[in-house]
Amino acid sequence: MTAIGVLVVGGVAASHPISQTDGGVSAGDGPRHAHQHGATEGHLSPEGTKSNVDLVSKLKLKNVVPEKIADVGVHNGYAYLAAWGSATCKYNGVHVVDIRDVNQPKEVAFIASKEGSYPGEGVQVVHIDTPAFTGDILVTNNEKCKDKAGFGGANIYDVTNPAHPTPLVEGIGDFTVNGQGKKDSNETHSAYAWDAGDKAYAVIVDNEEGSDVDILDITDPKKAKLVAEYDLDQKFPQIRQAAPVSLDEIFLHDMVVKQIGGRQVMLLSYWDAGYVKVDVTDPLNISYLGDTDFASPDPEAAESGLNVVSEGNGHQAEFTKDNAYVIGSDEDFSPYVVQATNLTEGVDISANQGGNKPLAEGQTVEGVSVFVGRACSGDPAVPAGDPNVVDIAVVERGVCTFTEKVTSVTDAGGYDAVLIFNRVGSDACDSTLGMDVAGDIHTFGVIARQAGFSIFGAEGQYDDAACMAAPAGSVLAPIAIGARGDTLRFRSQFDGWGYVHLYDNSGGKMAELDTYAVPEAHDPAYARGFGDLSVHEVATSAARSDLAYFSYYSAGFRVAKIAGGKLTEVGHFIDVGGSNIWGVEVFTGADGKEYVAASDRDSGLYIFRYTGP
Repeated sequence: MTAIGVLVVGGVAASHPISQTDGGVSAGDGPRHAHQHGATEGHLSPEGTKSNVDLVSKLKLKNVVPEKIADVGVHNGYAYLAAWGSATCKYNGVHVVDIRDVNQPKEVAFIASKEGSYPGEGVQVVHIDTPAFTGDILVTNNEKCKDKAGFGGANIYDVTNPAHPTPLVEGIGDFTVNGQGKKDSNETHSAYAWDAGDKAYAVIVDNEEGSDVDILDITDPKKAKLVAEYDLDQKFPQIRQAAPVSLDEIFLHDMVVKQIGGRQVMLLSYWDAGYVKVDVTDPLNISYLGDTDFASPDPEAAESGLNVVSEGNGHQAEFTKDNAYVIGSDEDFSPYVVQATNLTEGVDISANQGGNKPLAEGQTVEGVSVFVGRACSGDPAVPAGDPNVVDIAVVERGVCTFTEKVTSVTDAGGYDAVLIFNRVGSDACDSTLGMDVAGDIHTFGVIARQAGFSIFGAEGQYDDAACMAAPAGSVLAPIAIGARGDTLRFRSQFDGWGYVHLYDNSGGKMAELDTYAVPEAHDPAYARGFGDLSVHEVATSAARSDLAYFSYYSAGFRVAKIAGGKLTEVGHFIDVGGSNIWGVEVFTGADGKEYVAASDRDSGLYIFRYTGP
C-alpha cells in the first residue's frame, strides 16, 4: 500500500497528539515524541560564545516557528532538514538546501508531508546501485499529528536531482500490530538505509509494537516491502540488565548501519537497554555481536558528587572512523528524578512525575495511601482526605483523562498527592507510563497494576494473563473505595541532564571508558531557566578517528576529542540569543575540508567548521 504526498519548490510550518486519549504517554511513544524534546524557554548563554569553532554560515528556513526543525542529513552537496509536527501540524516535510557553496546555503525545494504526518529523527540520503535502481534516495520516517489524516511507515524519494525530488513510495512499513492487520502502517520514529551490493535495505523504528526493529527490502524502492521484524530484548535477552529496576523502558530509538570487516553491522540505540551491535549482513538471519550496560551509580553524575542510579535513555550512537569506539548519547530532559518507595513493603516503585506540580529539589511527600477508585464522572465519589495528615490518593487509570481524575481528587479535598496505577488491557496492565496532566497537586504514575494492587494487599488477586486479555478499562480493581493501604514516599533528587558515553568497540559486553557532559549539566543552578542542557546526537568525524561532534540543544554545538580512552571538550558554539541544536551531520566541502551541518530547532541550518588541533 502506498500513499503519495505533495512536493513543492521553495519552503512551505504541530499540535502533537497525545499517545493515549487519557493523557498517558507510553514508554514506547513518550520519549520518542514531543516530550522527548523538552521546552524552549531560556538559553544557556544570551551573549554568544565560541571556542575553536567557526560559524561558516546559517540559513533561516521558510515557514519556521520555534521547535519546528528536527533532524538533518547531508549528501552530495545538499542538506535535508525535517520540519516536524510538534510545534504545528502544517508545513511538515523536508527542506532541501543547496550547500555546495558552504558560505551561501540556499533553499531549493520543500518536500511536503501528507496531511497529518511528519518526519522527525529519520532523515537520511544514500546512494544505491542495484539492478532495479541507481541513484540517490532520501528516506524519512512518518509520525502523526492528526490520527485520522496521517499515516506511519517510511517515505522514499528519488533525490538524484535534489532540486526536483520525486516520491518513490510513501507510508511503507508494518501494517500489523500484534498480528492484527490495519489500514495504515505503524508510526515510525526513525529510519536508516544502506546499500548492500545487489540489494538495498532500510530499517525503521516501529512505535506501535514490541517487535520494533522493522527491516524493509528497498532494492526496488518503488516496490519496497517489509521482510523482517525483531524484538531485540526477546531475541537477545542479554541486552537487558537486572538492575537498577528503573531501567524498564526497553525499546528502539535510533540506529545506523556500517560495513565493518566485510559485515553489515547495525548499531541500535535501545532506550534503557543500552547500545546494541547486530550483524545484519543477512537481514533475515541476524546475529548478536555486542552491547553495553548502564553503570550504576551513574558515573557522570558521580564526577559531580552526586550518588544517583543510572537512568539509561540510550538515544543515538555512532562508530568512530577507525571503528575503535562507540560513542552514545543519552537524552534526558528531567534533571530531577523521583524516588518512589513503598515504605511498608520496603520496595521501590517505578513512577514518574506528572509534570503538573513537580517536587522541588529535595522535597519529600510521605503518607498513607487511600484508594479512591477510578475518580471519573459517574463513578462513586472520591472520599475526602484528612487535612490533618499526609494522605496520598491512589487512583485507577481508565475511562477519563488523568486531569479529570486529579480534579476529582482535589475537589474532594484533604489529599497531598495522587498516585495512578494502570488499568486492564493489552496496552496496559504491568506496563508503566508517563503522563500529561494538569492540576495543583503532586501527581505520580502511571505505575504497574500489580504494584498498585500490592499497596492494598491485593497482589494475590492480580492475574496478568487475565488483565492483558480484558478489554481496555473494562474491569475495576477489587479494592474498596476508601481503603487505607501502605505508607508511600516520593522524594525529588537532582541527577543532571543527558550526557555522552565512550565505549570500547569490542565483542560481547562493550566496556565503558569515559563519559562527558557540559559543566552546567550537573549543576543544580542550571536546572531551570537555561533551556535544555541534554545532549541529543553525535556525529563522528569522517576525516579523523579522534573527533566527535554533538548537538546539545541549549548548550549549542560541541566538539570533543578522544585521547587515551577519554573524551575532552575541545570546541563549542552558542549563538547570540542562544542556540537550540537538534541534529549534526559531517560532510566534506568542495575545498576538501570537513564541515558539520547542524539543525537549530527554532530557525534552520547552521554550518560549522572545527578549527582546533
